[in-house]
Amino acid sequence: MNTPNKITLSRLLLIPLVVFFYLADFIPYSKLVATIIFIGACLTDFLDGHIARKYNQVTTLGKFFDTIADKVLIMTGLLLICAGQVIGGAPVVYPSWLGIVCVVIILAREFIVSALRQIAASKGTVLAADMGGKIKATAQYVVVSLYMFLAFFEQSIAPALDAGAMNKALPIIRFILMILLAFTTFLTIYSGASYLIRNRHVFKEDKEEEAIAKEIVEEEQENKDK
Repeated sequence: MNTPNKITLSRLLLIPLVVFFYLADFIPYSKLVATIIFIGACLTDFLDGHIARKYNQVTTLGKFFDTIADKVLIMTGLLLICAGQVIGGAPVVYPSWLGIVCVVIILAREFIVSALRQIAASKGTVLAADMGGKIKATAQYVVVSLYMFLAFFEQSIAPALDAGAMNKALPIIRFILMILLAFTTFLTIYSGASYLIRNRHVFKEDKEEEAIAKEIVEEEQENKDK
């Protein structure tokens, strides 16, 4: 396993730490620690690709492994911010229905693209991530990081500040993050649709496969006639 793949593996290994610290409210500033670890894991996504390209260490395993690590990381972050609550039982993502809708759309896109890659792999083709996917991933990383930091701020910092000021500031912050989340979801839809259209040839059957399928159908028909 080369260096870029080891970095990708470290991204997966950091995910349990993100989950633990984000949910470990008994540890002071645990959500801040989780946010920092999450950001560090996000940065490895850019580091492994840079090293792989610079030192010509791009491998088929790396392309596959990198996409899996990205999806698991962002899915984990999205589930944490949508399922998690801060002091008083308030949801981190507000309104909560928006978070649910956006997460469903984002996860659906990732599953659809993963299915496409599996079909391509069965035909001996590896579909690497494109620039649109990287831009989408960056936007997702930023939004999830901001929401995780908001959860830390509301739980550990806001209670010690002036309540009146917080009651005015927090709705504005939440509105801005809501717009960012909606925009990120739009990018996710757009990049997914573009990826499917660009790689639509994967769904086409090879001529050889079509001939074999035709022969099988003809043989079954002959057997029925007999």
